[in-house]
Amino acid sequence: MSYDLQAVIAAEEALHVVSRELTAARLAPIGQGLSMMPLTDALLETVADSSGVGALGFRRLPGGFEQALARWSAGGPVAYVESEYFGGVGEQRAVVWDGGEVALGPLHVEEGEPFAPVGSPVSQALRRLGAVARAGEDEFSAVGLDRHRHNEAWIA
Repeated sequence: MSYDLQAVIAAEEALHVVSRELTAARLAPIGQGLSMMPLTDALLETVADSSGVGALGFRRLPGGFEQALARWSAGGPVAYVESEYFGGVGEQRAVVWDGGEVALGPLHVEEGEPFAPVGSPVSQALRRLGAVARAGEDEFSAVGLDRHRHNEAWIA
């Protein structure tokens, strides 16, 4: 089975405010007061500039969108995450902006690499957003990112 996620994640209210400027944005509450804005094809068309993929090493983060994410973080931390797995093998990437600056990352774990002792890139980003995991789980599971396997399912 595959898992595929590319999304902006932030506090629920903060994401509602910024999504008003993007008619293609669709939000999904995840847990612990956080929401996600999956990076759908329609949203990509809205936010991408003509420069192609951005400079932070992500597969789908469009050029120019980093400036919007930095601007949105003036009201609190905002993360962009990518997670792609097939048959238990895959990769994760994450970055967090806060106060207009990159506050964490960009973090990358490529296929075959183990997670750092502090957790996966996505879990570290969620922790920076305030997510808390109980014993025996990570922040990824704690906020429910394991409920759906693809971007489209979050907004269906």
